[in-house]
Amino acid sequence: MTALTAEVAEPAPPPPPGARAPRGRGAELMLLAGAVAISVLGHLHVGFALTGAPPPGADRYAAGLACAALLAHLAVRFRAPYADPLLLPIAFLLNGLGLVLIQRLDATTPHHLAAADQLRWSGLGVVLFVVAVAVLRDHRALQRYAYLAVAAGLVLMLVPVFFPPVNGAHIWIRFGGLSFQPGEFAKILLAVFFAAYLAANRTALALTGRRLFWRLRLLPGRALGPVLAIWLLSVGMLVLERDLGTSLLFFGLFVIMLFTATGRTGWIAIGLALAALGAYAVGTLEPHVHSRVEDWLNPLASIERGEGPGQLAQSLFAFGAGGLLGAGLGHGQSFLIGFAAKSDFILATAGEELGLAGLTAILLLYGILVHRGFRAGLALRDPFGRLLATGLASIIALQVFGIAGGVTGLIPLTGMAMPFLAQGGSSVVTNWITVALLVRLSDSARRPLPDEGAEADG
Repeated sequence: MTALTAEVAEPAPPPPPGARAPRGRGAELMLLAGAVAISVLGHLHVGFALTGAPPPGADRYAAGLACAALLAHLAVRFRAPYADPLLLPIAFLLNGLGLVLIQRLDATTPHHLAAADQLRWSGLGVVLFVVAVAVLRDHRALQRYAYLAVAAGLVLMLVPVFFPPVNGAHIWIRFGGLSFQPGEFAKILLAVFFAAYLAANRTALALTGRRLFWRLRLLPGRALGPVLAIWLLSVGMLVLERDLGTSLLFFGLFVIMLFTATGRTGWIAIGLALAALGAYAVGTLEPHVHSRVEDWLNPLASIERGEGPGQLAQSLFAFGAGGLLGAGLGHGQSFLIGFAAKSDFILATAGEELGLAGLTAILLLYGILVHRGFRAGLALRDPFGRLLATGLASIIALQVFGIAGGVTGLIPLTGMAMPFLAQGGSSVVTNWITVALLVRLSDSARRPLPDEGAEADG
């Protein structure tokens, strides 16, 4: 038996007498109906705002969205009945809002339509969500495939290096008219491996090493080696792929999960120091990343040179124009941002047309989604499940922070995709698989123990 699977799950705390875990499937169905209604109303509103008439095929759009929601709900109801009732409705609402915003931007970019493709990719994501919930009966089965997961993840991250860059970054694979980002799928595989590795070695990482002063320990090479290897790999990705977002996400995910496994705050300090060192070195020496840092430091430089506003400046103007309540769907000018308006800068459209109030609501939805993922991790009884739930929730949190911070000028642009909201087939499919895993993990966390169910029935 390998080290990754040898560890025995910790004993569960005794259940409260006579308590039965609430299922919440009725609440989930009502919230799903609300999410579908909001998405359909947004779809209709965009059509009336831009053309004065409902969009073509609005009835088919509403019926398809409702059928997809019902299919996903039935999968959860019958295969994960104790799952958190908030996860699926939030995912549907965010995905629906993303379709509305992309449809709105399509109206002002007639030569680059994306809403139909995004709808098809969303449908595929829902199908994979249903398959994952139905097939994966126990999340602990993933622990057996830890080394296969890391091998596949590394291959997926390295393959784009051999393809031509897109917008300066080697993160895409293109075959004819099809394109996808392998790194989107790699992050889930790496989360599985990190959870398995840290679950098996968390005691050594937490307790070994020579104490220097206060709570700081000098870690032995066997414990520090994997951290340095992950750091070097993330810096290598940054150099080869010229993609700041993926490398920071990759390393940030490992540091968060390492801290969760060990409880040692020193890992956070070490992680931040290594991330800052790598980002500074590459940001100084690599031209593509350096240009993003320069734009972040002075987003109005292109205006001062008489070249007009760049993407970041246009994004800041869009947020400023939105004010508190926004210009209204279909009445903004965020399409002026350019080629990334539907992907990297989709949040700017939300800020301009929905205002600070709408933008806050969207960020709160992400916050609730991440919170419920962390909550499932805290309630799980096995170390692997706890770490996997924490890692998956952290992936969403890091992406939201990276995008929201980049388009508002808080940090340099990272090029990551806003989960569910932004254009991108690979991203939306991966997000649905992530939610499927969180649903499975929350079902395990909320499912009563056999003794508990017997007491409740008695």
